[in-house]
Amino acid sequence: MHRRQDGFKAHIAVEPETGITTACEFTKATGVDAADGVTGTRLLQADTTITELSDGEVVEVLGDSAYGTGDALQAMADAGQVPLVKPGPLKPAVPGGFTIDDFTADEQAGTVTCPNGLTRPISATRTVTFGAGCRGCPLRDRCTTAARGRTLNLHEHHRLLREHRRRAKEPAWQADYRRYRPMVERSIAWLTARGNRKVRYRGIVKNNTWLHTRIAALNLRRLLNLGLIRRDGAWRVAPS
Repeated sequence: MHRRQDGFKAHIAVEPETGITTACEFTKATGVDAADGVTGTRLLQADTTITELSDGEVVEVLGDSAYGTGDALQAMADAGQVPLVKPGPLKPAVPGGFTIDDFTADEQAGTVTCPNGLTRPISATRTVTFGAGCRGCPLRDRCTTAARGRTLNLHEHHRLLREHRRRAKEPAWQADYRRYRPMVERSIAWLTARGNRKVRYRGIVKNNTWLHTRIAALNLRRLLNLGLIRRDGAWRVAPS
C-alpha cells in the first residue's frame, strides 16, 4: 500500500562522515517507482562510492524507517550491505499487548506458534488464523479483541524484517546509528535551506536537473570547507 501524496520528492545518498552527497534522484511524491525503499535501492546501485569498492569491503547503509521495507532490506542483503535503517514501529492489536515478534514463525515447517503455545499453519497467502484456538486463552486480553480470534499476515520477507528489528536493539547498532545520523540530517538541511523545499520548475526533468546542480554546488562548498586545495596539478582535500 502506498500513501497518496501530491508534489515531488528529492532522494539523496550521503556519505555520512563527510556530508558529501554521492547520488540523487527527483521523483513524483507518490507511486510504486517513487517509494522511498525502491528509490533508495536505485541510488545505492548508482552510487560509485559503493560500486567501486574492493572485494571484501562491507558497506553500512543508514536510513530512516521509510527505507526499511522488506524489499529494500532484501536488496541490501543481496548486495552484501549491512542496513543501519531504523525499523518501523510494530503495532500490537491490543495496546501494550503482543506484537508479531512475540509469535514464533517456523518457515521450514510452515507454522507459527503463539505466545500461549498454540501452533497454526501458514497459508498460501501467508496468513495465519488462530480462530477457535483463542477461546478461553488466558493471554487473549493481551493479544486480540477480534471475536474470531487472532489472525496474522506474514510479510514475504518476515524473517529478514524480524532479524533486522532484533539487530537494531543491539547497543553497537544503536551507537553506529546515533554516530552517523546527524551528518545525514545536516546534509538534508543544507539541501532544503533558504526556501529550497519548493520546486522551481514544472515536471520531473527540469527539477531533476536543478536538484543535481544544487547538489553539485553543495558538494563543492562542503569540499572547500573540508580543505579542498589544488596542488601539483591535482585537486585534493588537505588533512586537518
